[in-house]
Amino acid sequence: MTPSPAFSKASRRKNLWFERLMATIAAANLGLVAFDLTYVQWRDFWFRRAPIVTQWVDPVKGIERHRETDQYLQTVDDLKRDLQQGGLQNPQVEQRLQELRDRSTDMIQTNPFAGANKSGALEKIKNRMREQIFGQRRNESARQAFSQFWSVNYLQQKGVDRELQFFDREIRPLIAVNYYRSIGENGEFTDWFWLVDLPFVALFGLEFLARTFYLSRKYKSLSWFDAMLWRWYDVFLLLPFWRLLRVISVALRLEQARFISWERIRAQASQGLISNISEELAEVVVVQVIDRVQASIDRGELSRWLTQTASRPYVDLNQRDEIQELTSHLMKLTVYKVLPKIKPDLEALLRHNVEAILNQSPAYQGLKAMPLIGDLPRQINERLVSDVTEGAYSAIVAALEDKAGAELINKLVKNFGQALTSEMGDQRSLQEVQSLITDLLEEVKVNYVRRWSSEDIEGVLEEARQIRRIDKR
Repeated sequence: MTPSPAFSKASRRKNLWFERLMATIAAANLGLVAFDLTYVQWRDFWFRRAPIVTQWVDPVKGIERHRETDQYLQTVDDLKRDLQQGGLQNPQVEQRLQELRDRSTDMIQTNPFAGANKSGALEKIKNRMREQIFGQRRNESARQAFSQFWSVNYLQQKGVDRELQFFDREIRPLIAVNYYRSIGENGEFTDWFWLVDLPFVALFGLEFLARTFYLSRKYKSLSWFDAMLWRWYDVFLLLPFWRLLRVISVALRLEQARFISWERIRAQASQGLISNISEELAEVVVVQVIDRVQASIDRGELSRWLTQTASRPYVDLNQRDEIQELTSHLMKLTVYKVLPKIKPDLEALLRHNVEAILNQSPAYQGLKAMPLIGDLPRQINERLVSDVTEGAYSAIVAALEDKAGAELINKLVKNFGQALTSEMGDQRSLQEVQSLITDLLEEVKVNYVRRWSSEDIEGVLEEARQIRRIDKR
């Protein structure tokens, strides 16, 4: 009993919705993986633009606020509080400033930014402090600049509010982004992302087993291993390492769910690949063919072929003498189509040759000089040439239309070929022909192969696409 069309359609719709659900989950998981892999490099951006993100993700990556830089900023906040209570005259202010001078010296000497690979931030801090204290003199001591900045005289002279605003605007953000990342017993940075990824891997694992079971039951000839290979790309979703390879599975799932189509991308990619290799491939193939022909000629295979051709019986595959028919066709084409068009040229050539021969004769010159003769010799010459040309053409036409004449012409062509082959077997002639052919092939490689290989490959590919469209119709 076969399922009804309505049931099959509903089943396909249900499968499509399941594929779309799993494709969406796989895409979301890939997005999490990409976010995890780039989080440390982009943490400064998230820290400034979306602090809530760092509050959630920092514990996953084992990131904590750095103790030294955090205490430095806390001391600055304590200084602000003391200034609000009693100004620069508050006894606690000098104590806070001395503590900040000491912490600044320790920060420059110990570089607490190195652990987070942010030594560049420390250099920016030192340069900005030098510029604030000494102007553009960057060769001055950064330690001296901090010591002068956190002093009562300097703050009183420049203005406390103005200098603290400079610190909050230029220095604090660079210090605040520093962090400490713990290291596990394996010597690697702490990373708990696998706990976030584990539910996705478990879901994809269950789906993979269910699909394998379904395929092995639906197709009896498939073993479990063959059913697993059917969805080989889903294995990337189960790997706890090389997580970026999941993009392969996600791309295929999105296409199966009909979210996107990679057909045009595949076509363009294959076209680009063919365009890149076709030029080199065409050149290599043609040059290799020519080289092999040259090698065959150098080995004397041409002479052996000519010898075997003269003695070996011809093998007829279709009861037709193609050479005879080809010769007959070319002969008729020449006689009926070509000769009538070039007949005036042939007459002019014959007339020129006859006149050149007659002009060398004293009798003909004397005849032309005789009175009453005039232009008669030239007229006789033209009539003679016309009659000879017309007679020769008529003879050839009559021979082609006559069966016996056609046989004589075919015999002539055949004997001509045999005689040419026999004469080509002569050692001296053969060596000269081999040398000429080898040189000709070498010139073909130099002059034409490069031109062929640099032809418009895009045009060839477009022609191939047109042919495929016609075939699909």
